Amino acid sequence: MPSVLKVTGLTISKKKGASRTPLDTVSATREGIDGDRHAGSGLRQVSLVYENVARHFYPETPPESLPGMGRENILLAAESIPELRLLDTLEMGDVLLEITKISDEVNASAAPQSSVHSRCLLSNYGFFARVVHGGAIKTGQTVRHQHRLLRAHLITVSDRASDGTYEDESGPAIRSLLDSWCRENHWGLWVETQIVPDERSAIEAALENARQSRVDLVITTGGTGVGPRDITPDVVADHVDKIIPGIMEHIRMKYGAAMPMALTSRGIAATMGSALVYTLPGSTKAIPEYLEEIFKTMEHMLILLKGLDAH
Repeated sequence: MPSVLKVTGLTISKKKGASRTPLDTVSATREGIDGDRHAGSGLRQVSLVYENVARHFYPETPPESLPGMGRENILLAAESIPELRLLDTLEMGDVLLEITKISDEVNASAAPQSSVHSRCLLSNYGFFARVVHGGAIKTGQTVRHQHRLLRAHLITVSDRASDGTYEDESGPAIRSLLDSWCRENHWGLWVETQIVPDERSAIEAALENARQSRVDLVITTGGTGVGPRDITPDVVADHVDKIIPGIMEHIRMKYGAAMPMALTSRGIAATMGSALVYTLPGSTKAIPEYLEEIFKTMEHMLILLKGLDAH
């Protein structure tokens, strides 16, 4: 269930060092909050602080003067403070914000430490977002916090599965493991699945579908061997931007030491726009072995591909 917050104050500052102007409504565009000095293409377009944190540092300040005391754009009230993660979203009416930076103490404690100077309120207890979809933000508006969403496209490459000779088992196996990973790491999950034959045109169409859908993750299964119909890595390599050789090299060496046949898999890892792409074997035994290693770096790379600092 999403966490529900509330906007209790809005302010902008036109230039550095200028006093903050309180407003009942602000306009958010893809460039940030209209009229605010942080509007632009950066990752800190919108700054946010929780009301309980501001009250801790400014206990004598009347409620109407509290917004902007932490140099934030949006002051939020929360009965239960959610644990925030990069790429989480905040929805307020038509506006959708994506969290791009979280200060050190935001998730550490709902109660601020008095040893922190009030000037450090935003840098220690604030968080920042960029505008994904613009619109009006109003004081008193409800805000819904949602954990980040992983949009995945799973492609089973198999002549026999595509013509119905046998039921696809590899795709569902990947879906199950991916679902477990998302629950453990606080991601939502949206999945599209396809089954295509071992034909270049069919694989290319599936990859283009994934690109047009602007997914975060593409996983293929099947066609990674050395047989005459095994062309998946070759087709994928022609459509990606960057190959990430170390991941699959590590997997082949790890399992090839005991099972030399694992060394014959030609799977690759790569990036395609802002999506990660992995080509896995069609074996349901190999799939969990591959994903166990892939999952170790996947979140880190997903965040980096969105242009954020993953540390």
